[in-house]
Order: sequence, then C-alpha cells, then structure tokens
Amino acid sequence: MGRKKKKEFEVRIDKTQFPNKGIGEYNGKKVIIKDALAGQKVKARVKKERKNKIEGNLLEVLERHEREIEPRCIHFWDCGGCKYQNLSYEDQLKMKKDQVLELLEKADIRDFEFEGIERSPKIWEYRNKMEFTFGDEYKDGPLSLGMHQKGKFYEILSVPYCQIVDEDFTDILSTVLDYFKEKDIPFYHKMRHEGVLRHLVVRKTANTGEILVNLVTSSQMKLELEELVERLKKIQYIGKFKGFLHTINDNLADAVQSDETSVLYGENYITEELLELNFNISAFSFFQTNSLGAERLYEIVREYAGDTDNKTVFDLYCGTGTIAQIMAPVAKTVVGIELVEEAVEKARDNAILNNLDNCEFIAGDVLVEVDNLKGSPDLIILDPPRNGIHKKAIKKIADFNASRLVYVSCKPTSLAEDLQEFKALGYEVKKVKCMDMFPHTPHVECVTILYRQNS
Repeated sequence: MGRKKKKEFEVRIDKTQFPNKGIGEYNGKKVIIKDALAGQKVKARVKKERKNKIEGNLLEVLERHEREIEPRCIHFWDCGGCKYQNLSYEDQLKMKKDQVLELLEKADIRDFEFEGIERSPKIWEYRNKMEFTFGDEYKDGPLSLGMHQKGKFYEILSVPYCQIVDEDFTDILSTVLDYFKEKDIPFYHKMRHEGVLRHLVVRKTANTGEILVNLVTSSQMKLELEELVERLKKIQYIGKFKGFLHTINDNLADAVQSDETSVLYGENYITEELLELNFNISAFSFFQTNSLGAERLYEIVREYAGDTDNKTVFDLYCGTGTIAQIMAPVAKTVVGIELVEEAVEKARDNAILNNLDNCEFIAGDVLVEVDNLKGSPDLIILDPPRNGIHKKAIKKIADFNASRLVYVSCKPTSLAEDLQEFKALGYEVKKVKCMDMFPHTPHVECVTILYRQNS
C-alpha cells in the first residue's frame, strides 16, 4: 500500500511570529506555516497535526498581502537567504519591533522604556561575510555554488546577482564556480560523504575594503589551486584582495570547520576599523556580519553602559573582544571570556594592536570560567550565542551582584527567556532597543540594560 497523502488546505495568515512563522486558524485549530506572511492567503500541506495545532508546509501563496512589493533580487523567490525582500524596509522594521515586544510581554517583561528599532546604516550590500555552499541545483545537475534553495536540504542555487553583498563577492563566486566547472571537480555529497568541494567563505571589511577568501574541501583529492589564485588576483576589485586560504574539512557535519588550513596567497586575516579601533579578523573569527550596523550597535552598548570611568567591566561571550576593546578606553579594567580559542588569541592580538593594556581575555566556557574570576564587576556585558545563556551561568552571573548588566542579543526568543531568569534573581529591565543588523531576514539584535534592584 502506498503512503497516505498528507492533507492540503487553504488558510489566511493573521500574523508573523519571530522568526518567520505565519500564524492562522483552520477548523478551530492554530496553524503554523514557515515563511508565510501576515495578510497572505496560502495553500499548505499538513506536516504535523495535534489536538489543537497544525504545522503546515507552504505550497503556494494564493493571495499576497496588499503591502507586498516586488523584491529587488532576481533570486529572491528561490533562494533561502532572504525572507522579507517582498516587504518595504519600513514594514520589515515594524514587524521586527512588534515581534520583540510581543515576546517580551509573553515573558512578563514589562514597565521598561522601549527605545524603538534603529535602521541598518545600509540596507543593501551590507554583509561582510558570506558562506557559499557547493552542490547541484537539481539531482545530478551541473555544479552549483551559492545558497540553499528555499525550503530544500540539498539543492544549491547559484546567486550571481545577490543584493545583500557587493560585486566583489559575486565576482569571486562566479570565478570560483567557473574554474571548478572547467576542471570537473565533484562537490562533497553530504549523505554519501564522497566528493571534494564543500564551502567557499568570503569576508570583506566594510571600512577598509580588505577581502579574505577561504576554500573549504575534503581531503579526498589533491587540488592544484595556483591557477585559481591567479584568476582571483585578476578580478577588478572594488576593495583589495588580501588572502586566499585552503581549509581541509573531513568532518561529517555540514558546517565550516578546519582540520588544517593553509595560506596559498597573501595574509590569513583582514583588518576592519570600527569606532577608531582596529580588529584583525581571521577565517574563523566571529565578527558581526554588518560592519556599519555593528558600529552603531556598539555605540548603543556604550550608551547603555553609562559611566564606566574607573570601573571594572566583565565582557562575557566576548568573541574577538570587540565590545571589550570599545569599553576599555573608558573603563579601569575589562575581562573577557570566550569559548573559541582562536577568537581569544585574536582578541589579545587586537588589544596589542590598539595599545590597550587594561584588557584580559580568558579562553573557556563562561559557565566554568566565571568561577575563577576575581574581584567584583561594576558592569557585566553579555553577548551570548543565539541560544542564549545557560541557566546555571545566569545564576553565577547574578551572584556577582553587579549593579548593571547590558545584554546584547541576536535572538529575541532566547533574550525573553533569559530576562525572565534574571528578573527572578533580582534584576529589573530598564531599557530595550532593537538594532536591525540583518535587513530582509527575520533576525534582529536587541540591547537591554538591567539594574540590580535596591542597588
């Protein structure tokens, strides 16, 4: 007997919940459909049905929202990179702001001053990093290099006209793809674990224009890449081509990791300038993907931090130490903790580069390392990964009794959960501001200041 065909249905979407869930009602049940927008009427197929809830897969948009616009990018309808180019930028900002406020209200975070959402300084060509994937556009089709197709696991769409990066990115993409098509090198098939080409990571600093290219492959074939490097050197760049790296990654997970990385041309890092400080960024450093947005984000952090003259600051989840070093000139001492060893090394190098001698950086898990911190901080800055802060770590952070906490969040659902925990431990949310770092995508950054009650 064949498999039972899942039911198809039509539904009107009432609202869009973070990050990109369309919410409606069908036969008295709540319906959740990814990538459906408020105001649309859609056709969907039942993915999971429970007593009072249906999760559906979007099949077709039958009626568009009256405020939808024509997307700027020709790849938009097929590419999984952007979600909201069919909304005006003002509508995107309003939607994100409303989503954040709804999440905070649900978490019973109230009575704070909400300072709205700030626009990204650039709406197009704003990204300083792209991770392109090798694959095929359809099964056994020709080699492709680009982004995952919308709603698909394997199929890769080449994106030579992507609008959220500048032409240097797309020129590199096209040059690398043409080269490997000519040489007939196979991509790495992530189910069979066979093949060679995995990812192409391109980074470009916004303020200094330096470009770093990292080709990620398996070790299943020895590649001669001198000719590719020569072709990349010949591109007429807007910026400056500073380095080409080759990373071997035989890990089974579909993520960019390094077993071994070699420099085939130039340097293994590029340097960005933010708020009059310099930051060396290596292939695997975490760095905000919107440099001009990051400058504004860090100004908001500095503003929320208030007077730090002669004060001790802890910067937890510090990455390459960007926030720590932006705080250092106006603080007595700054201590940063970061899990990624390489990022900590870069943070130390960057502190030397910026002649800052009042920063200390510790490599390790915040949950473990906070136990070893000496002294009592006046201010703690938190900029955790997307999943937020471990509950046990929140307890340890609250135990320092710092009078102020500044929490920088890239995922409002995690933020809402963590703020609930801090509230239970005696902290009060005073101000929240959103900063849009990722136009046309569901993501948004939030900066929050919390005060210790009765401090």
